[in-house]
Amino acid sequence: MKLTKILIFLSLFFPTFVLAGDTGKILNLTNYWVGYVSLALFAIAYIFVMVEEFTKFRKSKPVILVAGIIWGLIAWVYASQGFTHTATTALRHNLLEYAELLLFLLVAMTYIETMRECRIFEALKIWLINKGFTFRQLFWITGFLAFFISPIADNLTTALIMGAVVLAVGGNNVRFISIAFINIIVASNAGGVFSPFGDITTLMIWQKGVVEFSQFFVLFIPSLINFMVPAVFMHFAIKNELPKVLQNSITIKKGGISVIVLFILTIATAVSFHNFLHLPPAMGMMTGLSYLMVASFFFAKIRKDEFDIFKEVAKAEWDTLLFFFGVILSVGGLGFIGYLALISETMYTSLGATNANILVGILSAIVDNIPVVFAVLTMNPDMNLNQWLLVTLTTGVGGSLLSVGSAAGVALMGQSNGLYTFVSHLKWMPVIALGYMASIYTHILINGV
Repeated sequence: MKLTKILIFLSLFFPTFVLAGDTGKILNLTNYWVGYVSLALFAIAYIFVMVEEFTKFRKSKPVILVAGIIWGLIAWVYASQGFTHTATTALRHNLLEYAELLLFLLVAMTYIETMRECRIFEALKIWLINKGFTFRQLFWITGFLAFFISPIADNLTTALIMGAVVLAVGGNNVRFISIAFINIIVASNAGGVFSPFGDITTLMIWQKGVVEFSQFFVLFIPSLINFMVPAVFMHFAIKNELPKVLQNSITIKKGGISVIVLFILTIATAVSFHNFLHLPPAMGMMTGLSYLMVASFFFAKIRKDEFDIFKEVAKAEWDTLLFFFGVILSVGGLGFIGYLALISETMYTSLGATNANILVGILSAIVDNIPVVFAVLTMNPDMNLNQWLLVTLTTGVGGSLLSVGSAAGVALMGQSNGLYTFVSHLKWMPVIALGYMASIYTHILINGV
């Protein structure tokens, strides 16, 4: 009788109570206190992220703390049930995902910092100003560049490059910088949809085999609509005036052009590693970093200065990089608890594929689109090609709804030094949402469902 009471008591706290000898069991913790506490902690952490502009509390701090607590609770539950290695295996999978993202971003940021040190963006700023472009024209130029570069260089790298140009050209024009950053995020996310290399999620969908390489390109027009609709509205919020000319000319430091060439070669290496050798793109990026590391030795001798590539590595936006750690591990923990699968299954069963895919895109603005797409791929709902293209579109551009909804948005928040924030992005969410719905309608009209 006492043993029975103990078992009943334990069942209130744990979904199953089994012998310690069993291993590999996945517990559903969605309806138990561990799941509830984890959800609450993640929500609190994201509130801190959203109010960073006012509190000055760096966004990486709360999410890293919550990630540790969530996985600590998960491990404690599994250890209590005798599953000592199940949580460890799942955590290592999440760590691997983060490691690939970290290395990819670190290389991209290092190249950007090196180009900044070589005055490349300053030179581009002067060139654009001397061409007589107004802020409105610059708004469209950077937007279209972001849209057409992101399918090759991926949306995050593109956003970082164009963001650096906007900061260089914008000067003290906070309004222009903020709106141009939003435009770049929308454009780079939209451009990343119609190419397997434009976003991590498109890579995942392509690797899964549900969409072939050439089939992504039918999303070009819906992606273009997604970018153009909010851009037209934001166009009128920018004063049609000329940037102030601070200086007439600037000289790119020796080796600057070589850095650009090496960066293009690095992107080509990353794409080739993945496409032909079936290796993670991060491996190609790290190989590309070695190009720059070797070249920097000669740059220092040619320029006769103390150029140190490791100083450029140190200048990477570590708050952003660590923020990704917290988000990926936190969301990974919630997914392991069972919430992502629960949401996906409930949506596709009760709402149907079209409505579910639209909502999945909105969800990706709140929760990172990588685990969302992973959850959908794991569920593998019975959908035709056009529905898989629809979820590719919605999860790719849905992150533009919020500044924290995509890697591009988070990275530019870190790059802007407070000029572009969660709140400034939120003001334009209605027109971004209008572009989101217009792109979906265009896809259904052209490709069907």
